[in-house]
Amino acid sequence: MTSVPPAKKKSLLIKLIVGVVVLGVVAAFLLRGVDLQDVHRASDRFFGAIRTAGPVAFFAAMAILPAFGAPMMAFTIPAGEAFAAQLTLPGVIAIAMFAAAVNIAFAYWVAKRLLRPWLTSLVKKFGYEVPQVSRENALTMLLIVRLTPGPPYFVQCWLLALSGVPFGLYMIVSWLCLLPWLIGAVVLGQGIFTGNFKSVVGGLGLLIVAVVAVQLIRQRMKRKNAPAH
Repeated sequence: MTSVPPAKKKSLLIKLIVGVVVLGVVAAFLLRGVDLQDVHRASDRFFGAIRTAGPVAFFAAMAILPAFGAPMMAFTIPAGEAFAAQLTLPGVIAIAMFAAAVNIAFAYWVAKRLLRPWLTSLVKKFGYEVPQVSRENALTMLLIVRLTPGPPYFVQCWLLALSGVPFGLYMIVSWLCLLPWLIGAVVLGQGIFTGNFKSVVGGLGLLIVAVVAVQLIRQRMKRKNAPAH
């Protein structure tokens, strides 16, 4: 296996550090002048409403709504704080993983069976091309779509379903690509809302590892698909 040049590794690490610093500066700026007691009361009301709805309603919504454009982060970030006391944090992560799998399958069905004509025209209207997939290039196409920044996650699901990617391969690759982001977001959110510094660091660490892994895989795919000289 060809290793990534040290210069590229250093450049990627610098970008990650700069990104984290920028996020910290933005957060500090936004919190200037904010009454933390008001924030705390608003947070209590928000999580109180989620807990009143209950985990069944929450994770059912997580399994359905992202297939129509709701951000997955809207569920993963508050999930730990909302239900860890009731379900434990590993329990929340396990249920979130299951809900995400259901959502991936549901998004495929929506695009393939329910809204195919409308989605095909909509995807083209927004400037995306529906990729044409064969048995030979299905895995490569899956990885390209899942690892390339740009289209939102639900649009990726639609594109892959419309392209004819085999359902089993679609499920496995999509779920595995989503897991690091999902777990990292749940842990990070729980740490932010509880003030647990270790959880914040752990969640950020998982997200950074996911970013690095994506970059390394993309670099390897570029080298593999580059024309020989």
